[in-house]
Amino acid sequence: MKKLVALLTLTFALSSCSDNSESASEKPAALKPIHTLIFMDKTSSVDVTDPFVAQKYQSLLKEIIDQNIRQSGDRLDIYFVHENTAKGKSLSLISRTEKDNLEGMNATDLEAAQTNYEFSLKKEQGIFLRQSIARLQQKNNGGSNKETNLSAAIPIISDAAENQSEIKAYFLSDMVESLNKGRDFHKSSPSSSSISESWANEDLSKFSDSNLTGTEVLLALPFEPTSSSKVNNPYVTEYWRILLEGLGASVQEI
Repeated sequence: MKKLVALLTLTFALSSCSDNSESASEKPAALKPIHTLIFMDKTSSVDVTDPFVAQKYQSLLKEIIDQNIRQSGDRLDIYFVHENTAKGKSLSLISRTEKDNLEGMNATDLEAAQTNYEFSLKKEQGIFLRQSIARLQQKNNGGSNKETNLSAAIPIISDAAENQSEIKAYFLSDMVESLNKGRDFHKSSPSSSSISESWANEDLSKFSDSNLTGTEVLLALPFEPTSSSKVNNPYVTEYWRILLEGLGASVQEI
């Protein structure tokens, strides 16, 4: 009889552990926070007052915020791209919208809590969007608009990637690097795939301390679909794709 009781006790204990394990596995995993970095070109080669550019970039900003700001802890940083991009941070916002603890709520209360959460999130997203568009429309009439230091964004993205967030970096730029001491695509731009690859591989050594593994980089060029290759040089974009992918990023043109 004692053996039977012991056996039943052990069976019940194992069953309880199994149930608890299943319950834990059924709980939805917490969403990883998203850290969004937007690099806005504030040099003379990008005109954000152009109707096509303004519409594309403002629509993109709304899409970015709607998709990436969806819970407490999601972060948005905006940097101005010019001769001193490393010190060009113009905006830094962190989402504070949290869901209520839904445990024990009835169906009516759950619906009300979800409605309140969605309302608060939309309100916060609206604040993020207004401030982002204000930065987009901000002019740079200073001397810093004569150089374009896009490569300075690489260490910024790499540093952000160390914080265990999902990193999404957006470049609102023509991607034309133009430095007095460095690449100057205004004076000499790549004219073939082989040159793009050669230059990108050569420049990889400059970023030996940077690691973009797991980051997502999206290039939003200010060119209409009908732009000629003279205006929108595809080999410039190819240079950046090879360089950034060489550092571990996934790269997409949008």
